[in-house]
Amino acid sequence: MPDPIVSLKNVTVVRGERTVLVDINLELGAGEHLAILGPNGCGKSTLLKVLTCELYPLAVNPDGSRPEIHLFGRDRWDLTQLRRRLGVVSMELPGKPTLTTSGFDTILTGFFSSSTLWPHLSVTAAMREWAEELLLQVDAVALRDQLVGHMSAGQQRRILIARALAGSRAAAAQQRSDSPGDAASEAQMLLLDEPATALDLAAQQEVRTLLRRLAQSGVSVLLITHHTADIVPEIGRVLLMQRGCIVADGSRSDLLTVPRLSTLFGVPLQMASRDGYVHTW
Repeated sequence: MPDPIVSLKNVTVVRGERTVLVDINLELGAGEHLAILGPNGCGKSTLLKVLTCELYPLAVNPDGSRPEIHLFGRDRWDLTQLRRRLGVVSMELPGKPTLTTSGFDTILTGFFSSSTLWPHLSVTAAMREWAEELLLQVDAVALRDQLVGHMSAGQQRRILIARALAGSRAAAAQQRSDSPGDAASEAQMLLLDEPATALDLAAQQEVRTLLRRLAQSGVSVLLITHHTADIVPEIGRVLLMQRGCIVADGSRSDLLTVPRLSTLFGVPLQMASRDGYVHTW
């Protein structure tokens, strides 16, 4: 059985004098989809930064235990290669130069984890072919030559998802050449931090439809959100966070309930389900 693509044990993170993650234990298998749900300030984005190695846990916890972090079966990574494999998509563009880059060239930057196509970077024919395929995959062919800075927020989000997939695909291909037959090397993973934030209703629907298609294609999806409507039907597992702790980890049917979510967010809620989506207010 292949190793999980994410394995965290005894992870505690302190920023300044505040403990923001407390004894986190988490595993995610290849092809599995997970939504991390919780109120603002509960530690969701901090957890994502642990996965991308932007933040590191305490070397020794107060109880004397030591953290363990394994990503794609390894505990040590070149950070540039790791971040390509993870494919992070957040609200912000990955650098101002990207605003004046076309959609196609922005996708190509994903192969290098760069903010723009610097002169020293060598774009291969295979990369260009992959980028064309990704434009099709995210339904963005019409955005190929448009400047990212001239796109709507929803269009930018589609290009950024394709960019993340580009880096993930390139890293997986490199892993296959290094270790053929290693099942973990086939894994691709998207980390999505509030992907529908700041989008209008039509753009939210576009992004959620895209996430459904990607999840169905076998890409592992780890979604961070505080909106239940972002949790597309393909995401069957939900993790609830509160005050830096994982308070529940289970199936969407067990955890996306009025009592659970009212307790999580500290307010009385109402809920309705439609077409596999859960809406709360």
